[in-house]
Amino acid sequence: MSTRSEHSGTEHSGPSDAELLRAHVEGDPVAFAELVRRHRDRLWAVALRTIGDREEAADAVQDALLSAHRAAARFRGDSAVTTWLHRIVVNSCLDRIRRRQAHPTVPLPDGRSTDDGGVGTGPEPVAPAHDHDTALVVRAALAELPAEQRAALVLVDVQGYAVAEAAEILGVAEGTIKSRCARGRARMALALQHLKTGSDIVGDTRHDGNRGDRRSVSPRSAASVTSRTAGPGTGPDGREDRS
Repeated sequence: MSTRSEHSGTEHSGPSDAELLRAHVEGDPVAFAELVRRHRDRLWAVALRTIGDREEAADAVQDALLSAHRAAARFRGDSAVTTWLHRIVVNSCLDRIRRRQAHPTVPLPDGRSTDDGGVGTGPEPVAPAHDHDTALVVRAALAELPAEQRAALVLVDVQGYAVAEAAEILGVAEGTIKSRCARGRARMALALQHLKTGSDIVGDTRHDGNRGDRRSVSPRSAASVTSRTAGPGTGPDGREDRS
């Protein structure tokens, strides 16, 4: 017997997600661990891009899974199990973001923090120098977005969820997701304006005819480059997340 996991479309042998959660509630000692194994990479990727710091993302996922483990009996099946898990993880991340907003340092998505507003310079796997620089700029810009806009962009532009799915995960209306994504993309476009000719942002930009420098980056282009350079990440164990 094989089942297809919600959202990712990945087929798994054995019981469905809902059956695993039900078995966990009924006392099966390994059912929840199997559920986590199926979805941990995708949950981790969402957490990392939402919270922007590897250690905090790992803590947020751990807290969220502990909450899900304890609250499983209250799951009513009104949504997919993965939607429920993602909602708990994203809420855990947003809670951490709100708690740290008063801190002067800004954790960046590569797991380092900076006191002077600079961007960390850690290695990006098998990425050309220009792509590496673009990824750092995009991820730093993503980290500067308001938490709600960042969460919406991570789900829609980075992880590829449909607007309806993102709305269900975040517990808001579809129009709210569209609005948050639009505002977030506009802010990202401003942050990306200084990227020079030759970057992979080519679809919706205007050039100075004499100098060739980029004069503006459209929100649509910002969404495109964000989806290519901000994700997926690597899992908490260092493996690339290809979910």
